[in-house]
Amino acid sequence: MPAASLTRPVAVAGLLLLTACGTQEANSRSDGSSRPRGPGPTEIASARPCPAESTGFRPSAPTPVKGDGLVDAVTVITAGDGPRACAQFQVTNHEAEPFTYTISFTAQSASGEALANTEQTVASVPPGRTVRRTVVVDDLPGAPAEGGGVKITKVRGVPADEAPASAGSCPASGVRVHADEGSAAMGLRAVSLRLENCGTRVTRLDGYPRLQLLDDDHKPLGGVRILHGGSAIATGTGADGEPQPLAVRPGERAYAVLVWRNTVDNGTAEPAHAPYVRVRAKPGVAPVMVTPELDIGTTGRVGIGPWKKDETPGGGATRPSVSGAPGVPGS
Repeated sequence: MPAASLTRPVAVAGLLLLTACGTQEANSRSDGSSRPRGPGPTEIASARPCPAESTGFRPSAPTPVKGDGLVDAVTVITAGDGPRACAQFQVTNHEAEPFTYTISFTAQSASGEALANTEQTVASVPPGRTVRRTVVVDDLPGAPAEGGGVKITKVRGVPADEAPASAGSCPASGVRVHADEGSAAMGLRAVSLRLENCGTRVTRLDGYPRLQLLDDDHKPLGGVRILHGGSAIATGTGADGEPQPLAVRPGERAYAVLVWRNTVDNGTAEPAHAPYVRVRAKPGVAPVMVTPELDIGTTGRVGIGPWKKDETPGGGATRPSVSGAPGVPGS
């Protein structure tokens, strides 16, 4: 799936600073002003220190990251126990409820070449609080040279009580819902929504997931139709077929395929982008917010297929490739 650049959610989060030695105010703007913090005191949790071997390397200069006016600087500590890059960062939640943040990092050489990627989730940051963490990017192709860095490539945040999960403790609903990494080809996109019954009761599904598309500010995105079935978008994506009543027993899984095109026609219409989708597996259940990064272009529509039983071992149902090649397993 296409990687979105760092955008408004960073401003919403009031996010981040990676430091090698010392700290800089994470809320500082380029003009020296500060964004007000959220309600309540700010506390900084202890971060795991970077490897001691890193201290012999000079931090790189702060690298500004565009984020709605915030200067979210990055400095890096390199080396460590084997080829690795290490950095500390902090996250401040300016929302009125706990948020869970997922941050993507890229280790870069001194010349700006991407060396390796990693992702870290900071769960359930209370409103008005700041937490500090350490990220380590392992398996670099050789020891990083002085002047290399760690770049923040994407930040997404969702309400903590709507955070998706593919493993871990079972939610009160008895089901886990998450989106896989999807597949893309020639402007056609497909993502599977995956449901696992981790509870003790049978979960009954009949029809399509209920979806709400959300913009960078987690506001409903207008002007986009949500179609039942994917045939109006493309055939052979796995979003086809008629809905059937399903009884998903404890330990069993189901999936539904979300499909769209990112076509942009000439004209005055602005391309639509919905980083977030609020998913309800069926009416009356608690929602889950996933981040499929819907780059809808000017098409004004997405298609969602019906729930289908996932009969594959381990729950990685094979979805037809959007390029027409043999199916690719979901994650």
